[in-house]
Amino acid sequence: PGGWLSFFFAAMTTLQKIQEVEAEMARTQKNKATSGHLGLLKAKLAKLKREMIEGPKGAGGGAAGEGFDVTKSGDARVGLIGFPSVGKSTLLNKLTGTFSEVASYEFTTLTCIPGVIRFKGAKIQLLDLPGIIEGAKDGKGRGRQVIAVGRTCNLILIVLDASKPMTHKKIIERELEGFGLRLNREPPNIYFKKKEKGGLNYHAMVAQSQLDHDIVKSVCGEYKIHHADITVRCDATIDDLIDIIEGNRIYVPCLYVLNMIDKVTIEELEVLDQVPHYVMCSAGLEWNLDEVLEKIWEYLDMIRIYTKPKGQIPDYNEPVVLRTKKNSVEDFCIKIHKQLVKQFKHGLVWGSSVKHNPQKCGLTHRLADEDVIQIVKKI
Repeated sequence: PGGWLSFFFAAMTTLQKIQEVEAEMARTQKNKATSGHLGLLKAKLAKLKREMIEGPKGAGGGAAGEGFDVTKSGDARVGLIGFPSVGKSTLLNKLTGTFSEVASYEFTTLTCIPGVIRFKGAKIQLLDLPGIIEGAKDGKGRGRQVIAVGRTCNLILIVLDASKPMTHKKIIERELEGFGLRLNREPPNIYFKKKEKGGLNYHAMVAQSQLDHDIVKSVCGEYKIHHADITVRCDATIDDLIDIIEGNRIYVPCLYVLNMIDKVTIEELEVLDQVPHYVMCSAGLEWNLDEVLEKIWEYLDMIRIYTKPKGQIPDYNEPVVLRTKKNSVEDFCIKIHKQLVKQFKHGLVWGSSVKHNPQKCGLTHRLADEDVIQIVKKI
């Protein structure tokens, strides 16, 4: 109990510190003269938020943001995140056929319930996570575990009630951002490397609207980094720099599912139609679920590769599923077995990624969706 008490007090003081820093940031005017001070405050805030998630250094084990024990299976993992009673469990039931407790009152689902969708030959694991409430990143509700599992997903589905989507959307985005998840964003093009000596070398390849040498120096000073190489190849913000220094940010695609569209009018639907990264459905009435699946497939960014044993027809029932960014023949071999790369002589590929059918290819060849490949081993 003593250890827990000390952790609890540390967490309380951390929360108060966060509130103090946020209040100081709200008081500070934004202009050129105060930008260094604001950078310092933002870095301080990021450090305190990390402490909130991981627990203070030196605290006993188990204090960090532990998730639910769910084994990762299938080719991709999709998490359903949303407020209580927006129809997450109904959506899971309709898409996967798995039974998750459904009722019209809040907090029906209390743990994480997995289900598997078989779509276009791929197995996609769908996780029904408990409802998030405001203040989850500060440890309220089961929010910390929910977001800890959210960090391991390849895609996040934020389920919103179509009758009040925007308020919920803002709150959930703020909770996820506080936990180091960056939705529908690419990592900033910043090179950062610590050194033993030599001071701070800061180079900007592009004109910067926010960063300059003094701001970078003050942010690095907050992290006690005095020797580093920093090269910025994009117009970066102070937050981007902090994300790179922290190094634990996860950039994940996100799809907003507007559920219960049977409750709203056509005019409202036309307004909601302007929202980017969204798809509409009604899980209870099974409206538009096929488009939800298509969108999930599109955002997961996966390709299917069929295998062909020598002298036989290709196996079209069990494709090997790769990510579009990792689609070389070498990645294909590693997905099947690590030893296959060592025994690999060449590959014969049929499909849209080659000029001739079949074509001899090496390990670096990039495969396209629905290619057929035959691996020839060294004897």
